[in-house]
Amino acid sequence: MLVSRPPDRGLAAVDGLSVGHATKLKAATGCTVILCPAGAVAGADVGGAAAGTRELDACSPHHIADRIHGVVLSGGSAFGLSAADGVTRYLGGRGVGFDTGVARVPIVPAAILFDLRLGSSRIRPDAAMGRAACQAASRGRAISGCAGAGTGATVGKLFGMERAMKSGVGSASLKLPSRAGGATVAALAAVNAFGDVRHVETGEIVAGARAASGSGPGFADTAAHMARGVSRAGFAPRQNTTLIVVGTDARLSRAEACRVARLCQDGLARAVTPAHTRFDGDIVFVLSTGKRRADPDCLAVAACRAIGHAVLDAVMSATTLHGLPAVRDLDST
Repeated sequence: MLVSRPPDRGLAAVDGLSVGHATKLKAATGCTVILCPAGAVAGADVGGAAAGTRELDACSPHHIADRIHGVVLSGGSAFGLSAADGVTRYLGGRGVGFDTGVARVPIVPAAILFDLRLGSSRIRPDAAMGRAACQAASRGRAISGCAGAGTGATVGKLFGMERAMKSGVGSASLKLPSRAGGATVAALAAVNAFGDVRHVETGEIVAGARAASGSGPGFADTAAHMARGVSRAGFAPRQNTTLIVVGTDARLSRAEACRVARLCQDGLARAVTPAHTRFDGDIVFVLSTGKRRADPDCLAVAACRAIGHAVLDAVMSATTLHGLPAVRDLDST
């Protein structure tokens, strides 16, 4: 049986990881950094068809660098990838990175989500914001809701932004029982999904495409409508992506980390319906920082549960922004 841990620290509950956010609330954008200056074994899996990434190859078992030193999640669409420049310079200035013999080069994969429509499309995360997120990084209490990469995040966009809802960034952590190695498993999720978010325990929709005005309260149920052939043409649906980072102090090889990342897409698919569409750039990163023993499949099952709680935290902690309602404000809108 999995032992629940309060989600007050999220990824920072894993030794070797710290988390920082830089937020521009008025522009509805920001970036989130996960730092692992001592290095972490990394794996990644891309589940959607609209991913935007930088240095994702560093998460491959075949890459020469056997550790990464940070991950950047950013708003701003492809423009937001420049936030990784600030993170690379920040770590490089502290002597962190892959030893090339002449300099230590930080290995910092990055992934982006599309948030240009909600706030200002002219203000995007840049190198300065990436550095600011590094300076804010800590191992303290996790920040959830409209912060960092989740600042401009939204969910439920089958019928356009007028019936969508506000989302954000969320965290959760679990601990395997001592008989299974006692490893900590944590997840951070920036949830900017095309589909709806479902409760991790009940399966009920808690945030997503709202029912049409005059058709009664509640949610439209994106997956049910799509099963009946309802779709949305044009570029508008391609403004999505759920970005997830899973961290653990269990020991994983790079091949195992990639395998766990692939299995973790199941956790995302249970929390967001539908997930992995051609409109989404869903990516799961897995970071291993420790030496505890754990079965990789058991670890993946725990990680899927942590992902479900992190996704739920993202929508439950969000607040209404630029007129787009959040769960906590829905009854009053």
